[in-house]
Amino acid sequence: MKYGLQINPEAGLDFLSLGALVHRLDPGIVPFRKAAQCAIHVSGGEFNCAANLADCFGLNTGIATAMVDYPIGDLIAERVRAMGVKPFYKHFKHNGVNGPNMATVYSDRGYGVRAPVVFYNRANEAGALLKPGDFDWNAIFGAGVRWFHSGGIFSALSATTGELIIEAMKAAKSHGVVTSFDLNYRAKLWNLWGGQEHAQSVVRRIVENVDVLVGNEEDLQLGLGIPGPEVAAKSKLDPSTFFGMIDRVVEKFPNVKVVATTLREVHSTNHHTWGAVAWVNGSTFTSPICELDVYDRVGGGDGFASGFFYGLLNGETEQDAVNLGWAHGALLTTFPGDTTMATIEQVRAFVKGGSARIQR
Repeated sequence: MKYGLQINPEAGLDFLSLGALVHRLDPGIVPFRKAAQCAIHVSGGEFNCAANLADCFGLNTGIATAMVDYPIGDLIAERVRAMGVKPFYKHFKHNGVNGPNMATVYSDRGYGVRAPVVFYNRANEAGALLKPGDFDWNAIFGAGVRWFHSGGIFSALSATTGELIIEAMKAAKSHGVVTSFDLNYRAKLWNLWGGQEHAQSVVRRIVENVDVLVGNEEDLQLGLGIPGPEVAAKSKLDPSTFFGMIDRVVEKFPNVKVVATTLREVHSTNHHTWGAVAWVNGSTFTSPICELDVYDRVGGGDGFASGFFYGLLNGETEQDAVNLGWAHGALLTTFPGDTTMATIEQVRAFVKGGSARIQR
């Protein structure tokens, strides 16, 4: 046992995610109201972690999710294959008119003093139709999985998605699989069907089955109802607020062995100060701090989580795991899109203090 976690040394899949796949329309720095063209990125918080771990870190990963059999589904499925992620799909037929659909995220990139603007079309989303019983977890986990992951956005999609996560988490635990959950509290989604009080009732039941938790102090307060310290931290880069809440988290959820989050001070859309912290089985670890010139900020948090998970799966020291996550998340903000274009060599070089000097 390491980090308080019983991680299987090997299995058919190193990492399996459960979540919704989406496609993000990105007009670059042009706001949508003036956009003439846009790029399409395939995303989803849970998928991003599986894709990053496969493409950058070389792990065997999978995603359990909904897939609609129509051209947008085909586009998304092609990107899942390209990132090297094994799909476990519940298929839905599109009726040619109004769905079910693969969700659309609209996100411009902003620039300077102008922040990015994000909005959604999740109408009749196939991912929200997923429910307990849709996947044969005993067969999936029985074939060998080391780590199972899901997140707060998926749990907020409908009355059935949170229950599906709980079903999957319990099956994972029964097969000795490490479990993780990214709180990712989104008030807009929860407000559609129950608000914060209902969100906490669902999320708490999920977290009862979780070993590794990802989320900042706001996520802990809103998603789990953990009271924050009376005195707010002076800086968003000061981890004392976050660490000050961990005792309360572990008191309520003694099953949680690891809690981690990113630290980000946004100076402008394209200039952030970036760090990361983790509490691992009673000890605290803090990454270096760096200045980021941000090209596309979407996916940076998932970039941290996947690098951090890799460090734990690979048996690195706790400090190295935090640093790998911090470095990978930093690099991810330099690429267009939500998933990685980095190599593990670039991540390790950045951890060691690599620079942006040209590589010849």
